[in-house]
Amino acid sequence: MPMTRQDDFDRIRQNGDFDVLVIGGGINGLGVYRDLSLQGLRVLLVEKHDFCSGCSAAPSRMIHGGLRYLENGEFDLVRESLAERDALLRNAPHLVQPLPTTIPLTTHLSGLFNAAISFFGWAGRPAQRGALPVKVGLSLYDFVTRKRRQLPPHRFRTARATHRKWPDLMQDLRYSATYYDAWISMPERLGIELIRDTSHAAPHSIALNYAEARPIGDGFEICDRESGLSHAIRPKLIINASGAWLDEVRHSLAPPKPGHIGDRRPLVSGTKGSHLILEAPELFRALDGHMIFFENADGRVCIVFPYLGKVLAGSTDIRVDTVGRTRCEDSERDYILASLRRVFPDLALTPDQVVFSYSGIRPLPRSDQEFTGRISRGHFTHRIDGDIPQICMVGGKWTTFRAFAEQTADEALEVLGTARKCSTQDLPIGGGRDFPHDHATLAATLAQTFGLGEERAHHLAQTYGTSAHELLRQCPLQSAPLPQDADQAVSSGEIDWFVTHEYARHLSDVVLRRTSLAITGRISLPMIQDIAMQMAKTLGWSGDTTQTEIETLITELHQYHGVSAEMLAQRSRPRSTQCA
Repeated sequence: MPMTRQDDFDRIRQNGDFDVLVIGGGINGLGVYRDLSLQGLRVLLVEKHDFCSGCSAAPSRMIHGGLRYLENGEFDLVRESLAERDALLRNAPHLVQPLPTTIPLTTHLSGLFNAAISFFGWAGRPAQRGALPVKVGLSLYDFVTRKRRQLPPHRFRTARATHRKWPDLMQDLRYSATYYDAWISMPERLGIELIRDTSHAAPHSIALNYAEARPIGDGFEICDRESGLSHAIRPKLIINASGAWLDEVRHSLAPPKPGHIGDRRPLVSGTKGSHLILEAPELFRALDGHMIFFENADGRVCIVFPYLGKVLAGSTDIRVDTVGRTRCEDSERDYILASLRRVFPDLALTPDQVVFSYSGIRPLPRSDQEFTGRISRGHFTHRIDGDIPQICMVGGKWTTFRAFAEQTADEALEVLGTARKCSTQDLPIGGGRDFPHDHATLAATLAQTFGLGEERAHHLAQTYGTSAHELLRQCPLQSAPLPQDADQAVSSGEIDWFVTHEYARHLSDVVLRRTSLAITGRISLPMIQDIAMQMAKTLGWSGDTTQTEIETLITELHQYHGVSAEMLAQRSRPRSTQCA
């Protein structure tokens, strides 16, 4: 039986000495938490809300080398991104898989001069990208990965060949270029797996959601936001991995000194990115398994690709001045749909096909660039000296989280005078350990070993990878889906697992982050009620608490994800009625 939340707080109460305090449970914080813990340090991570519930829950779900970063001359970032993409394909193959990506091209040379003068500091809006600059970029992409190639090299097609494969693409294209990157099915689950791996390999460390660190006197205290109880801690070093909230947190931990203007200058300059999930069968078929990576009329790069049976499309890139939780506004939804109609002009794409939307603030390095696409997606650390030094993690993206964590951990080890013991570069993550050739092979093994149906076994293989063996051994009699779950997407045993093994504390943790129920548009009111009742049994909720959890989730779905109570009610009806 894993340690409970109360066990963790008891350990803090008994011994509040930690080598490192990590503030922020997004992917960067979780990455550095794992890395430092594996070096033998005692690390405490605190996240104010749920793990991976901020920007880390709102990526484009691409694991990519950053082809367009070449235009900004960021060769080192592309090289690092490609290496980390390939590492994730090796280490987390249950969640990260190859994604063939196609670029429709309507010109020959356009954008070549634009790309060239970027090296001399030109920062304006890029010109339309033509076939030749894209060819140069993809050739560089292939060159960087030539020694440990895991994915096929790029290829070009003529307009005729392109339309044979994608007849619904715009008719004015002249060429298309196809290359490979990768996609991640459930990024929030990968974050949870990092914590679980760390708890097994380094049980001296502790990760807490729904907790926060507060300065008190010459030290700090950890406040449990669930119980309100606090405990004193004494870290030797703080790592600020709070993403878009980094400046707010660093000033709360180390207020700027009078007269030190540089201490007040922001390190982070956020941009808002919104995405749509569409139930659009014609568009799903038209993509033919590829992501279409295309340029909108305003120069913004947009994407659309098949995602867990639906279609994911995005994104916007809007500068924000005030940090806070965001939602995809109607204007952003219309912008994304208009961009799709530009590349698939004959398909009917309407707002009522949107089953889910999400938005987050990218914590990019501070920049004065007028065109947000020119802001670097790179990362760096900023150290603040003091009695308890603070290392700020600035920037970063999902693909490079491991490399950024390693960079930050190396700096922390230097501060603490400790040598590195191991690298995480080739370390499997969670259900990626001992993963077979593909999901179908694992699903067949699960079906045979545990007597599961094909659909149920496939769901477990895709969601948990090889960790499904552990789940099924502990919950053998609870592997059947919930009564209201026609798609066999979650069982009572899984819900207990989320609470006892994956740190779920609230109904939204399960529906929005431990499963794909919400993002794929499958969640309905009866399913919400079933999940809430199961969590109530495990967590000991009262009837009032259970009802509050249900109402809070319904409000959150409506306010931040465009899923109204009417939509949930519609999904509650029998399928024959819905199709009528």
